[in-house]
Amino acid sequence: MRADYGTRTQAGGHIDVARRLGDARQWGVRFNGSLRDGKTPLDHQSREASLAALALDYTTEATQVTLDLIQQREDVDAPTRRPSLTAGLAVPAAPDARRNITQRWEWYESTERSALLKARHALNAQWSVFASLGAAQSEVNRLFNTPVITNTAGDTRVSPARARFDVHREVAEAGVRGQFTTGAVSHQATLQWSHYEDRYRMGSVAGAAYLSNIYAPVDRPAQDVAAPGTTPKRSASELRGLALSDTLGLWGDTVLLTVGLRHQRVASDNFDPTTGARTSPYAKSAVTPMAGIVVKPWQGVSLYANYIEGLSKGDTAPSTATNAGEIFAPYKSKQQEIGIKLDHGSLMTTASLFQIRKPSGYLQDNRFSVDGEQRNQGLELMAYGELGGGWRLYGGATWIDAELTRTNNRATQGNHAVGVPRTQFTLNAEHDLAWVPGLTATAGVTRTGAQYADQANLQRLPSWTTVDLGLRWRTVVASRTTTLRANVRNATGRDYWAGSSTWGTLLMGAPRSLQISATVDF
Repeated sequence: MRADYGTRTQAGGHIDVARRLGDARQWGVRFNGSLRDGKTPLDHQSREASLAALALDYTTEATQVTLDLIQQREDVDAPTRRPSLTAGLAVPAAPDARRNITQRWEWYESTERSALLKARHALNAQWSVFASLGAAQSEVNRLFNTPVITNTAGDTRVSPARARFDVHREVAEAGVRGQFTTGAVSHQATLQWSHYEDRYRMGSVAGAAYLSNIYAPVDRPAQDVAAPGTTPKRSASELRGLALSDTLGLWGDTVLLTVGLRHQRVASDNFDPTTGARTSPYAKSAVTPMAGIVVKPWQGVSLYANYIEGLSKGDTAPSTATNAGEIFAPYKSKQQEIGIKLDHGSLMTTASLFQIRKPSGYLQDNRFSVDGEQRNQGLELMAYGELGGGWRLYGGATWIDAELTRTNNRATQGNHAVGVPRTQFTLNAEHDLAWVPGLTATAGVTRTGAQYADQANLQRLPSWTTVDLGLRWRTVVASRTTTLRANVRNATGRDYWAGSSTWGTLLMGAPRSLQISATVDF
């Protein structure tokens, strides 16, 4: 059980209870629940969020069946919105991170319910079958819209809209797994069928535009915008796949070779919200390969490489676009990676080179489109584990060259992709303070390099660095194990643009905030 309190009056609690039942303890039940409510660190913003999750399972030596039921709800007054920039406008300096340019009378409500049933049964010591079936329903009701920054003085124009969204998703899978040998070669084979489908509905009613400013927000009279009478279908998608893979173990599993093929079919339809007529159907099938190898030449050393192709559903226009919910054509993605993992005992380090090709979308005149390709090439270094003397760390660094390899404008071809910083660095460290048993100091540093918010590379977001600090004390109170925590986020109070979405909206960095909590084990 945990209770916490954040900057201003954001308070919350969490409970996690689990039990095993039955003569052989074959039945299991677990409940997770949380509730947070109150004012956030942002001006005139309040947020209420709740989560209820129930997990049931039946487990025997040969069979396991699980059922997960989840409901989440979030209500926000004056929700934070990512502003976009007028074309060609330089990125203005970030405002005070506590400033909220959303009006007090704008709001957001969302509810999500999901269920997932999974089963696994061992036929014998080598073979097992598995299956799962799930569904999720997301409902959003809101009154707000995306501010557009019109000049370097930070003036904005907002056209609020009352909107309702309804997204329904269904998933299913079934398959068989087996372990066997052929001579001196071991095999771990899987045959898997999968199915996914979704339906997206949206209705909206426009309000009256108003002006404000990111540095000095202006209060405007409340608007009473009627809820949309209907939520017409905007798009629907269906993905089906059949995959066969085998991991071969050679020379005592010092070499692991994985090969596989996957047949996929993706079908997507867009619909006219007025007539309901299908406007742009897409359908594509492909057989895509996958291959990977792991070589363990010495104890604690693993060399690996992989190549994966996949057919994916096309990008979906964001809710901020005039064509929100529109699905674009399916695409084939390609990913290559090579790397090394070193196990030093209490410390693990990794290094990898990777390349990913995927479509590139952008927002122009508030309309989202996808007609290009970007290639991400990079190097990633990671380290995590214990250093000794009560020190622990988790850190990483990434260098990415994200190039627009194909665009609809020769002037932008070869430019850096939107929303991808060239460098990212994180380092989180913990140190046990010996002078107080159970007391641990924590610190984290995040450094993100400059990035662009437009394909022309004229709208540049500067690099930024933040520092987080904290204390954790694990002790015993009234015979109960208790953990007390205090964390300061963005301890230096840095004002910054945290990043850009692929369609060019800007994310404001989180303000300095304090959160304290107490967790008690029963």
